[in-house]
This record gives sequence, C-alpha cells and structure tokens, in this order.
Amino acid sequence: MRLWRKMGCPVPWLHGIAASVEYDFINNQRDLNRFCRTVDDAPVVAFDTEFVSEDRYRPELCLVQVAVAGRFAVIDPLAIKEMAPFWELLSVEGRETIVHAGRQELCFCLEATGKRPARLFDTQIAAGLIGLEYPAAYSTLLQKLLNKALGKGETRTDWRRRPLSQRQIEYAVLDVMHLEPLRNLLYQRIEALGRSGWLRDEMDQWQSQIEQAEYSERWRRMAGLAGLSPKSLAIVRELWLWRDAEAKRLDRPPRRILRDDLIVEVAKRGLADIGALKVLRGMNHRDKLHYLPSVSDCIERAVNMPPDQWPRTPRRKSSRPRLNLLGQFLATALSSVCHAKHVAPSLVGTVDDVRDLIAWHLRLEGFADGHPPSLACGWRCEVVGRTIEDVLSGKLAIRVGDALGDHPLSFEALQDTPQ
Repeated sequence: MRLWRKMGCPVPWLHGIAASVEYDFINNQRDLNRFCRTVDDAPVVAFDTEFVSEDRYRPELCLVQVAVAGRFAVIDPLAIKEMAPFWELLSVEGRETIVHAGRQELCFCLEATGKRPARLFDTQIAAGLIGLEYPAAYSTLLQKLLNKALGKGETRTDWRRRPLSQRQIEYAVLDVMHLEPLRNLLYQRIEALGRSGWLRDEMDQWQSQIEQAEYSERWRRMAGLAGLSPKSLAIVRELWLWRDAEAKRLDRPPRRILRDDLIVEVAKRGLADIGALKVLRGMNHRDKLHYLPSVSDCIERAVNMPPDQWPRTPRRKSSRPRLNLLGQFLATALSSVCHAKHVAPSLVGTVDDVRDLIAWHLRLEGFADGHPPSLACGWRCEVVGRTIEDVLSGKLAIRVGDALGDHPLSFEALQDTPQ
C-alpha cells in the first residue's frame, strides 16, 4: 500500500460542486516533509482542519486539508509524529494563508510554532466587510457567491476514528476546494469598496485578540467574578491555575475537574477546612472528594499571600447600565447605517460596544481614561463611530424614513447645530 498516493474523489452527492478531484493522502513523516518541500514556493496556501474538543484539555487535531499550487492534500496528523513542517510553511514571509472561521486553525499554528501565519485571510471576516451576514457558514458563502452547494454528510463524524472512510476523506477535501476562488471574489469586492486597509487592520486585531485570550490571564474570563474581593480573586486564581495544570496532566476539559461556579463559590467562602468544603453542594461528589486536599492547599496559599500580591479588582464601569435604553436605540438605528454602507452590523459591534462609546463620549466614570472603545477606532469609527458622536453632539437627528422598510430609521443633519 502506498502511503502517499493520488486518489480520485468521486462526489455524486455534492449537487454540482464537481464530478471528481485528485488529492494526495499523506500519513507519514517522510511524505509530509516531501509535500511541504514541493509546495515551498507557492504564494498561497488554503487549509482547514477537523478536530475533536469535547473530552480533551485542548482540541485534538485529527485531519488537515490543504489546497496549494493547484493541488489538494489530506494530511493525517494522528499518524505523523511531527507536523511542524506544515505549520512552518504558513509563516513564510509573503505567503498568504486562507481559512474560513479560522480561530482554531490559528491556535493550532500558534501552539506549534509560536508564530502567526505571515498573511492570514479569513473568508468569514472578509464577507462581513462587504455586507454579507456575519458570521456566515462556509456553505452559505459558497452558495451566495459561487453558486455551489456543499454536502453535509459528515458533520457529526468522530474524526479520531481510524481508518477513515473514502467518503470522510472526500468530505474533508471539499472544505478547501473552493477556498481560494472564494477569497479572490471577496477580495475583488473589498478592493472595489476601498476596504483592503480595513481587512488588514481587522485581521491583525482579530489575531491579537486570540493571542491575548490564549496567553493572558485566562482565569479572569470566568463568569461570576464581579464584586469579589481581592482575597477571593486570589483564591480563584490559585484554584484556576491548579485546575488547569491538573486538566492538562489528565488531558481532560478543565470544567470536568472543577466547575467554574464551584470555584467562585469556594472563593466567596474562603474556607480551607476540608470538612467545610465537603458539605458544599457539588464538592461532595465521589469524583471530587480526592481533590479536596488540593483545593484546600490552594485556598491556604491564596489567603496567606501578602495582600499586595492579590489580584487587583478591575474598576467597575458602573455608569453603563444607565445607558441601556439609549444604547439599544442607537444600536438599532446604526444597523441601518451598516447596511447602507455594506458592512455586517454584527461584525461592527454589539449593543455593549455602543454603550461603551456613549459613556466614553460623555466622559462617564470608568470610561474617560484609558484606551478609547472599539467604535471610536479604525474602520469602525469611520462606519458608525462618528455617526454616534454626531448624534450625541446634536449634529444629526434620527427620523423615521421608510416605516415599512427593513431599516426604517435614518439620520438627518440638523440645520442649526449647537455650538
């Protein structure tokens, strides 16, 4: 049996995508290295992954599908010891990498190399920048832009199981077959709208946010931390770090070790006594009892820490709840602006983002200092931020335009602008 082989991909169930396609199936180190050398000078690499995350510490990479230099490949990372040659391929200066909804693909690359792809193009984000729905499924974009229908025959596949069937591999190939043509059409429209700079900025910001989420103090993203004292936050931090290390050691999802709500409840009580912990509902389950000494040690360590080492409590933005009604109203009105300017409203921002911009404009407590909110920066400011500023300054009025239309509200300049 040849491990790296050309295979035909008959796809009668694709409803018009293609009749067949040839691809390389790669499941050993030698052939992966050879494939990466063969396409090393390609200017564009499009790829997708199949992974399983339900019962692991980190998502388990099970398959990589690649379209590069006019050829297709399916790579089996479960059979290959070292995938670094592929990930390094993406970081070559000047090369463009195409993905769709590629958050996890970026995380795989960061984990393997510590580097971003040199130039990343995400078709889902690009679609939002030309006014299509966001986030749009890959199949939706194929249908709307390329008039292609994508089958859904393997959406519930357990990609860890081997051997893979021919149908599963064919399904995987289809996920990258049209990524580059889709990218080309999207970029044509982005350039026609003069938004290539927007795309560069958005891709950079999007990757920075993912990097920050992966490498910053992730424990602060837990729900229920608002209002906790610095000492309680110190307990949360110690418990989170212990849980993360234990989950990594056992290769299990952290919440199966100890749920977030239990961590917060334990932190609120601040009691290290094992007997007191044992009576807490949820901590007395059989699978949690052997963790009690470790939980107690975490609490002791946090409580005995010098107070200047306790986490600082973030300043609460107490003014924003007072802006709920105004924020909701302006967010609804601004969806009309987004549609008129061919940008997906959900890519621009949320109601909370609008409230933050209002509070920042009004210099309310907790908003006047520090970095300006997202709607006051970059292309988002150009699309909607200045409009909100003009409404709040009395330069624009909101009126009902087409009462029966999808977007009945419009903005109208006032003749006598307050000085």
